[in-house]
Amino acid sequence: MVTFIPFGEKPNRDGVLYVLQLLKRNKLIDDYMIVESSRVELLAERIPQDRAYIIGEHLATYGIAEKLRPQSLISVDAHTDLMHDYLDHGSWLAYALEERLVNRAVVLAPVLMIPTTERTQLWTRRVKIFPALLRSRRVRGKWRAYRNLQTNDLLEILDETKKYLGDEVYLTVDMDVLRPEYKIARFQHGELTLEELLELLEGIKENFRIKAFDIAEVSDRIRRSRLGKKAFVEVFQLLGG
Repeated sequence: MVTFIPFGEKPNRDGVLYVLQLLKRNKLIDDYMIVESSRVELLAERIPQDRAYIIGEHLATYGIAEKLRPQSLISVDAHTDLMHDYLDHGSWLAYALEERLVNRAVVLAPVLMIPTTERTQLWTRRVKIFPALLRSRRVRGKWRAYRNLQTNDLLEILDETKKYLGDEVYLTVDMDVLRPEYKIARFQHGELTLEELLELLEGIKENFRIKAFDIAEVSDRIRRSRLGKKAFVEVFQLLGG
């Protein structure tokens, strides 16, 4: 079964319901459920234990994590979602780690790495980050480069991820990880082409047991995006197959 969660503002809710019809037209689903909630705190008690979730705002993954309690999580996202000021779509992973809904996590392919203001806290415990592009961070007074998808071998990064997380993971894929021309999500997009994203997801499938997955940040922009529709369908087919 596939659980559709039209969570968040109207563009996200409409986007999830649109891709439900898109998948039905393409005969890719038959058994599904729609779960509605205006508050993330209510999601865990409403959603079923499923293998596939299609969600609007990425905050809904916090509710799924509360339900499933995965030991390890991989997030493929243009953003780290590790802000630590208040619970929202930009901080859900930080709070899931802090509250031990998830024990360890790895974020793959982000391009936006840093807090928006000096006052914003960034969660760093029990999580590793492998950016899409070459990025550096200050460690004990020195600048050090992150291992990243631009200058490092993908298989080496996945091997390090597996050593850190173990064999079984929950996988969340934020569609804003794709370049802007795909027009799926509402916010800043990332730097991956569809081919690069599919290669990354293939590598995850080959190296991990995926306990369950979600495809997140689907908005109604996808209605007017040929590339976006193609990308969504191919990602769903790869993960759902």
